Amino acid sequence: MTFATTDLCDAHEDKLAAGTLRVLAPALRPYGGAARFAGPAATLKLFEDNTLVRAALEEAGGGRVLVVDGGGSLRCALVGGNLGLLAQKNGWAGIVVDGCVRDSAELAACDVGVLALATHPRKSDKRGAGVRDVPVTVLGTRIAPGEWIYADADGVLVSDARLE
Repeated sequence: MTFATTDLCDAHEDKLAAGTLRVLAPALRPYGGAARFAGPAATLKLFEDNTLVRAALEEAGGGRVLVVDGGGSLRCALVGGNLGLLAQKNGWAGIVVDGCVRDSAELAACDVGVLALATHPRKSDKRGAGVRDVPVTVLGTRIAPGEWIYADADGVLVSDARLE
């Protein structure tokens, strides 16, 4: 996949002005082995419980990007090395976490994009709480299921539709 978020912004200034193309605040750090990734969003809204993250990544990804609204928690990790391998095995393009990850060396070895706020050594709870396939808010930006995510070293874009 070849694109640059900077070029997409330049080519679609009208969409930026209309709000159909949005840029996430620059607070996410890269942890996965894929530095550039894109695909339609699958969304989760949860807090300090990664049960739904595992369930989603166990499904065929089909090149989608899992967007996890973890409420910005910095008290535990929602994705680790095992889930990174699961995402790679099942064809997910990437994972965007409004929260923390762990096993950063293992994630870096996975051929999947992973962006998160920070690392944290503690694992999350397993209560099965949260919801899937709903609009979420990550870093102040609304993301609906099926919207397109484009991520590279310069940032993360959210588009109402696939960009050519």
